[in-house]
Amino acid sequence: MMSSPFSPPDFLAAGTSFVVKIGSALLVDPETGGVRQDWLDGLAADVARLREKGRRVALVSSGAIALGRGILGLPRAALPLEQAQAAAAAGQIALARAYAEAFAPHGIAAGQVLLTLDDTKDRRRYLNGRATLGTLLDLGVVPIVNENDTVATDEIRYGDNDRLAARVALMASADRLVLLSDVDGLYTANPMTDTGARRLDLVHSITPEIEAMAGGAASALSKGGMRTKILAAKTALQGGCAMVIAQGDRLRPLAALRDGAPCTWFVPTDTPQTARKQWIAGLRSEGTLSIDAGAVAALRAGRSLLPAGVRGVAGAFGRGEPVALLSPSGAAVGAGLSAYTADEIRLIAGHQSGEIEAILGYPGRSAVAHRDDMVLWD
Repeated sequence: MMSSPFSPPDFLAAGTSFVVKIGSALLVDPETGGVRQDWLDGLAADVARLREKGRRVALVSSGAIALGRGILGLPRAALPLEQAQAAAAAGQIALARAYAEAFAPHGIAAGQVLLTLDDTKDRRRYLNGRATLGTLLDLGVVPIVNENDTVATDEIRYGDNDRLAARVALMASADRLVLLSDVDGLYTANPMTDTGARRLDLVHSITPEIEAMAGGAASALSKGGMRTKILAAKTALQGGCAMVIAQGDRLRPLAALRDGAPCTWFVPTDTPQTARKQWIAGLRSEGTLSIDAGAVAALRAGRSLLPAGVRGVAGAFGRGEPVALLSPSGAAVGAGLSAYTADEIRLIAGHQSGEIEAILGYPGRSAVAHRDDMVLWD
């Protein structure tokens, strides 16, 4: 469960792609109901520093309902569903504006992405979200992801952004998930009530013992607690993404983490890419794509599968479903998640990517199967 020596700053620095989760209690002033501007400015400076070092960063931010309460003059007590959704509608605008204004001095654009947990479970919507996040990050934009509370029902009553952040981390192929919290890590017991509680510096797996250490929510503004953070860690580790729980209530929380602030790291045995490849390799193929020798060579060189390299299609699979990839001799060379339905690929097979819109009548992905959604056999 624990090991040494261990250097959290070094482990943070080794990350290449970050998802940072921000809770309502950190972002929203409980007295005024407005944004804690000095805190947000400090976070923006931290993100800008990571970006300067070539890191990709996405944020998963709570706060829409909390901000909307103040805008609409709603009480701080638990709200009926329809009022919570109304608060989210008003608060989402304020939340997006706050982030855009905080990043603007650094020359960084922010983009709002609204998701529900269902969006990350449905394969078709998952691929759409993955493509959007990837494009935003490629363009140098910091995605600001929030749960779509204006239309959600169960998500408002029972949801939390800890687990959503873990799913977003896997969707974005991040290798570091940072949960900024009101505690500085996972303790063996509640440190507020047990003077003998000790913080764990490093966790390699989520055992029943670890799960038993989780408690309830500690803030009136936050629906998350240690239990949801442990569930998030379980998801992150399964996807090969390391996760850290760190104290967020300081003006430069990521800088503090970099400088060695106390925290708990959850460390996977695999990288995100390895974990994803293993997942794809274990899926049952719903069809096959026969590809030419040039496509086989391109895949071996790390490229995506383009429609020009497809010579045949078998099966009746949907978008996002797994397919086997066959060489000209009929040998299986790999497997991947299809970016199109079987019928669509039959139409565009052998054609250039630039012809897709003219053939299908609508623009599509340039690749039939993206290299990140593919595993090749040796």
